[in-house]
Amino acid sequence: MEFIYREGELGNIAKQIVAHSKSKTLAFYAPMGAGKTTLIKSLVKELGSNDNVSSPTFGLVNEYAYETGEPLGYHFDFYRLKDETEAMDMGLDDYLSSGVWIFMEWPEKIPSLLPLDIQNITIEIIDETTRKLTLAS
Repeated sequence: MEFIYREGELGNIAKQIVAHSKSKTLAFYAPMGAGKTTLIKSLVKELGSNDNVSSPTFGLVNEYAYETGEPLGYHFDFYRLKDETEAMDMGLDDYLSSGVWIFMEWPEKIPSLLPLDIQNITIEIIDETTRKLTLAS
């Protein structure tokens, strides 16, 4: 499934992802500056959280919650990892088995740790304001 969109259409794109994703574990493949974190911000809002979404580049993981305080999901940024051992050391298995939404930026850094039921999302930069999103297994 493919979508061409601009930033103002992110709310609709987030709705489409939630409606058509085969998994609550989402892996975002895109170059730097393509809008991964911005899209995840729209997804978190669509799922019912008012949490402030930012890239967890330095902390590696951010937690988001529903307004009730229950966990909505975890947002990972694996860009700075040197190897997969670092992801294991931070307890990635526990996060993946939590049953909540998982948003992964730079999943290509941990290829052998990705679950089989993951939803792959690829974002391509068309031009300065337009992106192409592909939702694939």
